[in-house]
Amino acid sequence: MRYPVEKPSDRASEAEDPDPRVRDLDRLSSQELVDLMLEEEARVVPALQRERGRLAALVDAVAERLERGGRLVYVGAGTSGRLAVLDALECRPTFGLEPGRVVALLAGGMRALHEPVEEAEDDEEAGARDVAALCVGPDDAVLGISASGRTPYVLGALAQARHHGAFVAALVCQCPSPLEQLADLVVAPLVGPEVLAGSTRMKAGTAQKIALTTLSTAVMVRLGRTYGNLMVDVRAVNRKLWWRAVGIVAEVTGLGLEDAARYLEQAGGEAKTAILMALTGVDAVQARARLAAARGHLRPALAPDFPAAPASESSRAGE
Repeated sequence: MRYPVEKPSDRASEAEDPDPRVRDLDRLSSQELVDLMLEEEARVVPALQRERGRLAALVDAVAERLERGGRLVYVGAGTSGRLAVLDALECRPTFGLEPGRVVALLAGGMRALHEPVEEAEDDEEAGARDVAALCVGPDDAVLGISASGRTPYVLGALAQARHHGAFVAALVCQCPSPLEQLADLVVAPLVGPEVLAGSTRMKAGTAQKIALTTLSTAVMVRLGRTYGNLMVDVRAVNRKLWWRAVGIVAEVTGLGLEDAARYLEQAGGEAKTAILMALTGVDAVQARARLAAARGHLRPALAPDFPAAPASESSRAGE
């Protein structure tokens, strides 16, 4: 399915062109430089708000595919790719996401995270190879991220993804762009020329960062990885996250921290399981079965009329 977008001519932008208003940038004082850059950054949110409908459509498309077992694959180069890697990595501890469900492909590989590999973005064939190696298909959503909308690595990746039937989307800051021709859905926050001409790590980078965190967080909410605004699927893998999970259990159940920690221990560090145990009186095995029946969504699993899970072996042994 292709989502409707305006004609490219209606959304034209010059994201990489020099801004004639700041040709004397090197003559400004430090305070003037700071004020100017903050003023320009303030243009980002309005640009994203104009794309809110497309961003919501992207959330729906990605959530649908992840719900049926597919993946979200980010593809980018340079700043765009590094932002994608950051967002993909943070999905695992924040939402307890299984490895490989949100993946980021970065031109030049992980080496490009800590050193510039700028020439890698020109390799269209590498983008195609990297996507082919993931064996993407109709259950996957592939999002190409490129400020210019014409990065060869991303173009190659999206063409390959489209060939194999994946849902293809683009996050760009320039219209029209070649990526639009490949995408089922285009999100294009047009932030305008950068203060430093062509330095799309500035406003364009900010827009991409906000768009990615909005997308991934909204998708995880749709998938039941939160309860209200609480991270009930957080992975309690260190002391800070353990006590955050304890606090979440206490917040939902009304228990004190000591009792909440006891339930969390019995639940193997799983906040959702601990909450169900505390509020419904089931054991950890039954709580997990109840969550599985609710497709991981805690709210319906807590409902009084939710079908009870069969008694676990450990429960029957004590009868």
